[in-house]
Amino acid sequence: MVTRKRFDDSECPVARSVDAIGDWWSLLIVRDAFDGSRRFGEFQRSLGVAKNILTARLRTLIAGGVLASVPASDGSAYREYALTPKGKALFPVIVALRQWGEQNFFAPGEPHSELVDRRQGHPLRALEVLAADGRRLSPDDTTVHKVPAR
Repeated sequence: MVTRKRFDDSECPVARSVDAIGDWWSLLIVRDAFDGSRRFGEFQRSLGVAKNILTARLRTLIAGGVLASVPASDGSAYREYALTPKGKALFPVIVALRQWGEQNFFAPGEPHSELVDRRQGHPLRALEVLAADGRRLSPDDTTVHKVPAR
């Protein structure tokens, strides 16, 4: 069996992020949490994932501070999974993946889900990467700089 490479000590923020939430099950669990899933059975029904895989991914997301195991909202003995502030900060990532998928993996007119503004009922505007002064940036407009240790 191949040993999974760890990136938790990498100097690259992308590598560390992928280390925490980079497999598809974890991203889909986070997506479902944003969509309101809170219980193990809800995640399992939505994803169709094996119990052992779901258990492992939930544990990893809890250990990484993305989800928290909390008492059930109905007062029962069950536990639920809630997004932490760190998990909620993944919202733009999920929106970006959704919008990228809509643009690149659906034929015109093909049915798909759509994220809409709850108050207005309209689809979201496409995410943009903006400079500090508000200019729209493309990959050619950016470069990576190493931040020295302090």
